[in-house]
Amino acid sequence: MSIKFLGSVVAVTGAGSGIGRALAQELTQRGANLALADIDTDGLAETVLLCESAMNSKAATKVTASVLDVSDREAVEAWAAQVEEEHGRVNMIMNNAGVALSATVAAMSYEDFEWLMNINFWGVVYGTKAFLPYLKESGAGHVVNISSVFGLVSIPTQSAYNAAKFGVRGFTDALRMELEIEQSGVSCTTVHPGGIRTNIARNARTDGSVLSISGTAQELADNFDRLTLTTPEKAARQILKAVERNRRRVLVGPDAKVFDLVSRLPAPLYQRVLVAGSKRSWVGVKK
Repeated sequence: MSIKFLGSVVAVTGAGSGIGRALAQELTQRGANLALADIDTDGLAETVLLCESAMNSKAATKVTASVLDVSDREAVEAWAAQVEEEHGRVNMIMNNAGVALSATVAAMSYEDFEWLMNINFWGVVYGTKAFLPYLKESGAGHVVNISSVFGLVSIPTQSAYNAAKFGVRGFTDALRMELEIEQSGVSCTTVHPGGIRTNIARNARTDGSVLSISGTAQELADNFDRLTLTTPEKAARQILKAVERNRRRVLVGPDAKVFDLVSRLPAPLYQRVLVAGSKRSWVGVKK
């Protein structure tokens, strides 16, 4: 099964910045028609302008945009129907929208946990299920769901993010097998990005339990930036290459490959290493 972007209709969530914006720009250059969505009105408008300036003569590319909260199931379903109506068909959905939360399990509020899960997990489920019938109607569709390296390995203070991203991985892997059984002409790919230079860390919710361990929110964001190894543009190219080849899973960035190797180690081994590395920071922290 070979995926072609030229002339296809691709819907992208979280298109207002980061990987979503880079995907939109790269798809435009490849002659795809785009249906872009984000809850950030200004960021979304900027992405549309960037895509319009990147259009080439390969195809009469059409770009539509909608302000969307992916945690709202009815809104996502309405958007999917709107995309099909505006473009005449849909060939691909890229469920990219996501947020971050740092908190220990003991200190994390249910409200913060639900906020993250509603976007990072349920947003992916809603987007997949809303678009799947239209993808099947197109005869050649693809679902791209963004997980994370934290969907491969669990990390202290990232329990909510781990739960969502492991969930996306399991959900998408099961979907891939079901689609192969059905032979519907639709496939899917799970994406595991490593450290990508986006604003997700700067826009994250950070509980006081983590700040007492790791410093201020600004320091946490600065530390994240120093660890990022891959630009959104490079990530987008790797993702689209994997989709073109109909890969089940794509590891984005060199650090993602390291996480994948760690995930194959016995759990007691890698978890002991993480515990030992975290203990010094946790001294004196209230449990």
